[in-house]
Amino acid sequence: MGSRSKARKRAVDFLYEADQRGVDAVTLLSDRVGSPEVPPVNDYTVTLVEGVTENRARIDELLTQHAEGWSLDRMPAVDRSVLRLGLYELLWSEDVPPAVAIDEAVELVKALSTDDSPRFVNGILGRIAGISNRLRKTVK
Repeated sequence: MGSRSKARKRAVDFLYEADQRGVDAVTLLSDRVGSPEVPPVNDYTVTLVEGVTENRARIDELLTQHAEGWSLDRMPAVDRSVLRLGLYELLWSEDVPPAVAIDEAVELVKALSTDDSPRFVNGILGRIAGISNRLRKTVK
C-alpha cells in the first residue's frame, strides 16, 4: 500500500470516528497529532481531514443529490466517510485524477465495509465524476 493510500485509510479512520462520536474531525485530529500514544500523522491525512471538514456541507449536499434513494443517515457510516473523502479528492484535489479518487475509494470500502459497498461507492462517485468539470467550477 502506497503512502497516499495509507494516508487515505488514516483519514477515513478520523472521519469515521468523528462522525460516530458527533465531533469535529479536525478537532479530533488536532487532539491526536503529537500525542505519544498515536503514531505520527501523514501530512496528506491532515490535508484530507481538513479538506473534507471544510467542504462537508457541499460534499453532503452532492452525495444526497446523487445517491439515488439513499439519505446520508441510511448509508453505512464507513461508506459515508469513504464517499466524503472520495468526493473531496474528486472535486477539490487538483493533483488526484478522477479515476484514482474513485479507485482508491472503492479499494477502501472493499477492505472496510460490506460486499455491496464497492459497487455503491463506485456508482455514486462515477455519476459525480461524469459532471465533475462543471461541479469543480462551482466548488472552488
